[in-house]
Amino acid sequence: MELRERVALVTGAGHRVGRAIAVALGQQAMRVAVHYNAAADGASETARLIETAGGAARTFGADLTRADAVPDLVSDVVAAFGRLDVLVNSAAVMIRTPFGEVDADTWDSIMALNLRAPFLLAQQAAPHLKDAHGVIVNIADLAAFETWPAFIPHALSKAGIVYPTRALARALAPEARVAGIAPGTVLLPDNWTDEDKERLRQTTPLGRTGSPSDVTSAVLYILGADYLTGETIIVDGGRHVRR
Repeated sequence: MELRERVALVTGAGHRVGRAIAVALGQQAMRVAVHYNAAADGASETARLIETAGGAARTFGADLTRADAVPDLVSDVVAAFGRLDVLVNSAAVMIRTPFGEVDADTWDSIMALNLRAPFLLAQQAAPHLKDAHGVIVNIADLAAFETWPAFIPHALSKAGIVYPTRALARALAPEARVAGIAPGTVLLPDNWTDEDKERLRQTTPLGRTGSPSDVTSAVLYILGADYLTGETIIVDGGRHVRR
C-alpha cells in the first residue's frame, strides 16, 4: 500500500501507543483521524505532532463504550476526508481486576471498549475499506497468549481480538486485509516502579523492555505487507517463548 495521502482512523490516539501509531502514520504523509474520548487535549497534541511530521490530522471525539457512537464516528471521518483506507483499533482500557472482585459493570465496560467496539468499527468501516483495498490493524496484547490472574477480563477481551482478526481477514478478502499486533511491555502503567521495569527486563529474552516505536514498526510492516492477512504479530521481546 502506498501510504501518502491515504486516510487512517486511529482510535485511542490521544495518548500512549495510540498516539505513537497516529504520529508514525503522519510521518508517512497520511491523513489521520485522531479519535479520543476523554483525552481531548491529548488528541489535539497528537494532531499537532502529526502535522509537524508532515501529515494532516483532524480530531474526532466519541465514547466507544456506546454502540451508537460507532456509525457516527466512521461517517464523520469519511465526510471529513472523503475516504477511509486504514482502521487501527487501538482504544482500550487495562484495569486490574483480581479474581473475586470483578463486578458486572466493570466486566461490561471492559468488553464494550476492548472487544465490541473494534468489531463494530470494522463492520461499519468495511464497505469503505473494501472500496479502498484497505487494512484493519487490531491492537491486541501479550495477555491474549499468557495467563494474567489479576487481569482476567482484560486478557479475555484481548484474546477475543485475535479471533475476529482471523475471521474478518477471511470475511473481507480479497478486497481488504486484517492483521493484529500483540505488544508486550512497550509502555509501563504510570504507577509501576523502576523495580517493576527491571524485573520485566531481566525476564525478557531480548534483555530489554520495548517502546512504542516497536509497535509502530509492526504497524508499518503490516500496511506494506500486501500478502499478509489474518495474523497477529507478537511484539514482546520474546516473553511468550520463555517456557
